Amino acid sequence: MGASIRATPQAAGRRRRSRRHAPMSEINVTPMVDVMLVLLIIFMVAAPLLQVGVPIELPQAKGKQLESNKEPLAISVKADGSVFIGETAVTLDEIAPKLKAIAKNGYDEQIFVRGDKGVAYGTVMRVMGRISAGGFRKVSLVTEVEDGG
Repeated sequence: MGASIRATPQAAGRRRRSRRHAPMSEINVTPMVDVMLVLLIIFMVAAPLLQVGVPIELPQAKGKQLESNKEPLAISVKADGSVFIGETAVTLDEIAPKLKAIAKNGYDEQIFVRGDKGVAYGTVMRVMGRISAGGFRKVSLVTEVEDGG
């Protein structure tokens, strides 16, 4: 009692065709590598642009760096005395109202004051006075790390 299975010519043809159009078992990683390289280039170009707005020359000082888990508001005072919130120029009288409008955490918002090393001390103090008068209490001065030599 044996059973035999004969392949009909039509079934044999189907089998041959299916071998010819079998799905590929290999993964083509070339498109993925291309996308990753493009993303890498984009991030390399964009990273320097993420620095806080106005280019100023910060004074150097020794001290411990503040730990922060989110981006604080930055106010920059250039050597000529002009004041910027982010990259937007403001007058002294506009500082407090604009900070109130921008601050997500209300008066608990961390504010960094970046004063150029060539700006007069009184100008930076006037800016800090306006911030304090606006009700903000978490104000920090930003400096560069002092060279060891």
